[in-house]
Amino acid sequence: MSEAQTEYRVEAADVEKAFGELKVLKGVSFKVAAGTATTIIGPSGSGKTTLLRTLNALDRADSGVIRVDDVEIDFAAPTTKAEVRRFQSRSGFVFQGHNLFPHKTVIENVTEGPLMVQKRPKDEVMAEAVTLLDQVGLAAKRDQYPFQLSGGQQQRVGIARALALKPKVVLFDEPTSALDPELVGEVLSVIKDLAVQGWTLVIVTHEIQFARQVSNQVLFTDQGIILERGTPEEVIGNPRQERTRQFLQRILNPL
Repeated sequence: MSEAQTEYRVEAADVEKAFGELKVLKGVSFKVAAGTATTIIGPSGSGKTTLLRTLNALDRADSGVIRVDDVEIDFAAPTTKAEVRRFQSRSGFVFQGHNLFPHKTVIENVTEGPLMVQKRPKDEVMAEAVTLLDQVGLAAKRDQYPFQLSGGQQQRVGIARALALKPKVVLFDEPTSALDPELVGEVLSVIKDLAVQGWTLVIVTHEIQFARQVSNQVLFTDQGIILERGTPEEVIGNPRQERTRQFLQRILNPL
């Protein structure tokens, strides 16, 4: 499919973000095609998570234009709360630390957004929640509370909760970084299944082999810019930039 024919679910143009004097994003631009998985890799402090959070306005960009599905915001211009809410509704966010409501059961966590925010019919929402929990392997845990679950199970609930909002794009912020090593695989397996099913995914990850397996596009960030982009084979298998090579050598061949 040619560039002109490609349907893009996310388009970011010249995105800038600073925290005080620290400029974290320096004119970042990229696109994510519908039904594809994009992974963002790079060293700590390179702007990966901030970039992801700007796609949901959890961190509001200082300037630049971001479009998610059919909603576009020019962050250099004034925006209303309603415009930002509409922008945020197009994506679901899966956090590093699960961020589940501790006083709500698994199924209550999954149904909270569709019921309270989207005001959708309860019968419909409950039926979809059961299906989603089955999809992530947790249908039997529906009435348990987060403290009764492993970290990997909590993260899978977080994924089901994001999917319950029927987002056009699912954003993952290092979804395995808070997990014990033996629990990482169960979460990555769920994300791989979503990619196969055709969800549009943007994933910040330090799991390089996972990025190689799941990605259609890999972005390597360093010092607030996208230094290299391409297919997994191009960026991970045969990087053009010396900085990318150094990073991958350190990650893939630790001392």
